[in-house]
Amino acid sequence: MPGTSRDLTRLRTAITAFFALDGFLFAGWVVRIPAIKHQTGASAGDLGLALLGVSAGAVLTMTLTGRLCRRYGSHQVTVACAVLLSLSVALPPLTHSVLALGAVLLIFGAAYGGINVAFNSAAVDLVTALRRPIMPSFHAAFSLGGMVGAGLGGLVAGALSPTLHLAGLAVIGLLVTAVAAPTLLRHEPPSAPTLLHDEPPSAPTPTPSAPETSRRPRGRTRGLVIVFGLIAGCTAYGEGAMADWGALHLEQDLDASSGVAALGYTCFALAMTIGRLSGTALLERLGHGRTVVAGGATAAAGMLLGSLAPSLWAALLGFAVTGLGLANLFPVAVERAGTLAGPSGVATASTFGYGGMLLGPPAIGFMADWLSLPVALTSVAVLAAIATLIGVATRRAVPN
Repeated sequence: MPGTSRDLTRLRTAITAFFALDGFLFAGWVVRIPAIKHQTGASAGDLGLALLGVSAGAVLTMTLTGRLCRRYGSHQVTVACAVLLSLSVALPPLTHSVLALGAVLLIFGAAYGGINVAFNSAAVDLVTALRRPIMPSFHAAFSLGGMVGAGLGGLVAGALSPTLHLAGLAVIGLLVTAVAAPTLLRHEPPSAPTLLHDEPPSAPTPTPSAPETSRRPRGRTRGLVIVFGLIAGCTAYGEGAMADWGALHLEQDLDASSGVAALGYTCFALAMTIGRLSGTALLERLGHGRTVVAGGATAAAGMLLGSLAPSLWAALLGFAVTGLGLANLFPVAVERAGTLAGPSGVATASTFGYGGMLLGPPAIGFMADWLSLPVALTSVAVLAAIATLIGVATRRAVPN
């Protein structure tokens, strides 16, 4: 178990590297989806079915990963999933049918879902040991990795085939894993808040009644974990909606050019990254409960502006405010669930979150058909408001 501040700093750096790698690899795959669609000759409907492989693999693996983390340790599972994710990202360009594509995406999704539960569990343990609310910094690394992966993919798309591009990403993934893995594998996850060995003692160190990795949610705890999972789901619903429908709203409803419309998600993602980079300071100042309440209220107001504003620039401002508001809700929800129930709590919250991200785009599509896209996008504001109410109700449920 890491005991000095230097050990914990190295552990934090290694976990941050895996968060960034996850975002980098996933974004790199996403930007090559159009080329893979052309390669396999898939229709839009067929491609949608194949892409369900990612979702199915992730959701099916998340609960299993919580159990694996309890049995083998979150550090070991993180490394194993990172290897699988790096290898599987190179597989889609090697397929030439929708069925084969769906099969390899099932593997990719399993690795993606697994590593998300594993490194979030490792991060929760480290937050506990450091006694500082640093969870948003890990998710900021994921966001930054995604921005780099998408940007690099856009730059090389015209010069490299999907096969070479994604094979290159696989090599990068394996190299990053090789560099960061030894730090994780050398140290067991911290199991309870303790004084660092190089700090003067000021109070007796609490003795845990059970290891962190053995906790399972029971009774009221299970209910609270589900509640925090709902916050994660409300947040991820908004992220999925902005990714898939934000640009279309600007282009279709506000007559933006395709280039300007693309700025919508860029504003949202950049604001979210900035919000997560400043998340630790915000949590230290406000605490977890008030951060959720403030973030949810900010996101609700921002999305009402972004979806209903008659002006393009007002809508872009609304998208940015939404990103700032949503930025720290998911990290806080996962951390609170992990604090209550260890890897099982992380798995539950992550599953709710991923479910929200999957539900958002199709739900908004159906509502847009029945009503209109601007009205459909207000559902993001409604769910952000629900997250705010949950935050108010659970402010005292888990100590800050």
